[in-house]
Amino acid sequence: MAVQGIGGLLFRATSPESLSAWYKQHLNVGAGCVSDGAGEPGEWVWQAHDGPVLFAPFTADSDYFAADKAFMINFRVTELDGMIEKLRGGGITVITKPEWDQRGVGKFAQIHDPEGNAIELWEADRCGDADCSDGRLRRVPVQPLIPHILLPNAQ
Repeated sequence: MAVQGIGGLLFRATSPESLSAWYKQHLNVGAGCVSDGAGEPGEWVWQAHDGPVLFAPFTADSDYFAADKAFMINFRVTELDGMIEKLRGGGITVITKPEWDQRGVGKFAQIHDPEGNAIELWEADRCGDADCSDGRLRRVPVQPLIPHILLPNAQ
């Protein structure tokens, strides 16, 4: 017996209905949404692609996201540059920093939902080496408790 993945992310919100609508409108995330090619819509669930999920507690004094928030959501995305343009066009502030991007890992951006929850967007690098010649995501080891826990040039 073993856990096979994340089954859901449940969190409190001041205005659950409007926050759900924001996630659907800007990120295509939430009940009834489907990631491209991930299956059929479900009334209560978001059909997402399989892939790596980072599970990593940060130190209590980390400044990587707001001190008054207990978590940050990280979403795997495709075409991050296009998503950034779309989000900015929708009036959403997008934060990018060159030092966040790592060859062999990917590119990153951060936004906040209307209730101030941090959201990290991650476009994983596709590798073209012998280990990933078919375009699969590069497998990356995890080093706990540091920002961008994924290490560059890992296989």
